[in-house]
Amino acid sequence: MAKSRKMKFKTEVNKLLDILTHSLYSNREIFLRELISNASDALDKMRFESTRGTEVHDPDLALEIAIDVDEKEKRITISDTGIGMNEEEIISNLGTIAKSGTEAFLNMMAENGKKDEKNKDDASTIIGKFGVGFYSVFMAADKVVVTSKSFKKDAPAVKWTSDGMGSFSLDVLEDAEIKRGTSIEIHLREDANDFASKDKIKEVVTKHSNFVNFPINVGGEKANTVTALWREPKFKIKQKEYDEFYKFISHDFQEPMDTIHVSVDAPVQFNALVFIPKQVFDMFGTVKDDRGLDLYVNGVLIQTKNKDLIPEYLAFCKGLVESPDIPLNVSRETLQENLVVKKISQALVKQILNHLAKKAKKKREEYEAFWKEHGKIFKFGYQDFENKDKFADLLLFNSSANENADQLTSLAEYVERMKKDQKEIYYLTGASRAAIESDPHLEIFKRKGLETFYLYEPVDEFALSGLTKYKDFELKAVEQADLSKLDSFKEEEKEGEEKAKSLSKADEKVFEKLLQRITDILGDRVTDVKESHRLHDSASCLVNPDGTMTSHMHKMMQMMNKDATPPQKIMEINKDHKLTRNLLKIYKADPRDTFIDNTAEQLFESALLLEGYLTDPHKLVNRINDVLEQSSAWHPATK
Repeated sequence: MAKSRKMKFKTEVNKLLDILTHSLYSNREIFLRELISNASDALDKMRFESTRGTEVHDPDLALEIAIDVDEKEKRITISDTGIGMNEEEIISNLGTIAKSGTEAFLNMMAENGKKDEKNKDDASTIIGKFGVGFYSVFMAADKVVVTSKSFKKDAPAVKWTSDGMGSFSLDVLEDAEIKRGTSIEIHLREDANDFASKDKIKEVVTKHSNFVNFPINVGGEKANTVTALWREPKFKIKQKEYDEFYKFISHDFQEPMDTIHVSVDAPVQFNALVFIPKQVFDMFGTVKDDRGLDLYVNGVLIQTKNKDLIPEYLAFCKGLVESPDIPLNVSRETLQENLVVKKISQALVKQILNHLAKKAKKKREEYEAFWKEHGKIFKFGYQDFENKDKFADLLLFNSSANENADQLTSLAEYVERMKKDQKEIYYLTGASRAAIESDPHLEIFKRKGLETFYLYEPVDEFALSGLTKYKDFELKAVEQADLSKLDSFKEEEKEGEEKAKSLSKADEKVFEKLLQRITDILGDRVTDVKESHRLHDSASCLVNPDGTMTSHMHKMMQMMNKDATPPQKIMEINKDHKLTRNLLKIYKADPRDTFIDNTAEQLFESALLLEGYLTDPHKLVNRINDVLEQSSAWHPATK
């Protein structure tokens, strides 16, 4: 005979139920995730009691979860063969919220309610934070009947019934023949009738609970059919199984480029399965924003694409992490502050970088294939100061030592080829290999045989300047390099001095005056005009004053600030160039000759054009046309 009584919910439960019933509508499917999580937890506890030899009710029952759907009656029943509850436990668990943070939860929900509808709906993602997961069922139910039989031998079954409107009834079923475990009968609200479908339930199980440790049978068919490979020993898994699993979680039609299976016990326990795709389809540049690994706790999906598990520069990685050290009921907000998640991320990043380092060392061809596909994203790792050295060793760039633009060089390979007295690693940025090799700044590096990295992507310079050093060598842009400390430079200076002696003392003074004349012509567009010690084939170039950023970096900053003003630079003149020698003759004949004005303007604007600063080329083009017109008159055919 059943003993029945009616009881009221505590005040905070009433508040909570009101919010769940009237305020939260998005992500309604999570009520199934929460109930399955609770069932899985009950089964784990039952398994623990069995293994330690406790005498239990119905010891031969298989540990499993069953979900039955009555489409006609719009009813779902979720049953488990877990530890069950007695009368005292069911009142404690379903009549109150034991967690002391209930008020904070309610305050958070109220605060979200003051904001826009999106924030209010997103609040459904935090229902597990304060131990209120069971009550999420009232987002979809207008009546819930819970029948539970404890694992303890003599405990009678208990039935709990509520419509979520402020009270519940409790029946103790003294003589009922009920098997161990808990059954939750959910009478769906009219606006939640779409859940009265086996296909819908299977879809939700696959999405949120596919890797729960126990069988989940929906209408007699097992719904969680995919094996949780990350829990299996590596030696038991074939690559084909990894490939199929990757395709399942990523929806990619290709096999992965790499598979990284990680099992860590300290400082935090977790298993992870990370894949590197063969291709990244990033048509709209959203990969960095769409990154993250799925986070599981005890086989239950807690969060998809958790960005805290993987840094931006490893955004191409796909996969998941499972850890028993994270609370099952944890919110997105809590995850961001969770120390365990941070430790997992630190350990996982090191594992991925170690994997790539081995690949770079032992399978260089395959690593270069990885680099050409994912290198553009990977270069953003210059901000990862904790793994700075590992990151630097994995960088590849085209170099002047390479025969063509497709070949790649690492920083370590560059260092092996450095000159004995060289203390810096040099780089130069440009649109292409041809554009860089025609840059006047590179001339002296070519003459000296100093290897230079050729950077083609905007992020490249950020990566190298962000590192600042590799081992004991400074990373230096060609524009900012000081070659005067190199022995080979000192020898060349002596040669230059000998060559310069071809100018008489009088001509030296004229050259100084010519430089001053060009300075007057260009005015405040330059900071100075002086003799160049770096040029050989070119007549002039623009050089950044000491301590300023490179031209490429300056242009990127200008684009961000929407500023097209050319920077003030030093203009260097090659004293030995034929054009300079002709200018000297013209200057001696007439210091105010307009040819000097036109040439100074032309050299300046040509330098601006090469560096990408010339926004209006009309004057330069007209000037060139005038010169061509004049020079064509000297051609014998025009006589």
